[in-house]
Amino acid sequence: MAHFRFEDLEIWQLAKQLAVKFHRIADRLEQRKLFRYAEQLRAAGLSISNNIAEGCGSIHPKEFDQFLNIARRSLYEDASMVHVFFALELLENDEKEELLEECDFLSRKITNYYKSRQQAARGKR
Repeated sequence: MAHFRFEDLEIWQLAKQLAVKFHRIADRLEQRKLFRYAEQLRAAGLSISNNIAEGCGSIHPKEFDQFLNIARRSLYEDASMVHVFFALELLENDEKEELLEECDFLSRKITNYYKSRQQAARGKR
């Protein structure tokens, strides 16, 4: 069975779980005929885990760092949508709070992973 290095990364695993949650919310949005919102939420949700995976596949460390930055930016995009969807009464407060907590936690994890990569790179010099 094939195994990719990114599958072992906690940040990828967390991003995948969050993408599934955003996908399920997008399904609910489509039921209300909010197709553009659903499409945007899915795209940004998938972008997090996809960019972590894509960066992990790079042979150039600086490219991986760029992909981590893109993943983190997509996470912020998702957090923004959560706020807007709550304001539009498309999400309940409990769901909003849970999603924002998960976004914040993952953002911190990505940042810490990035910093640990930077420290390791400095140690190799």
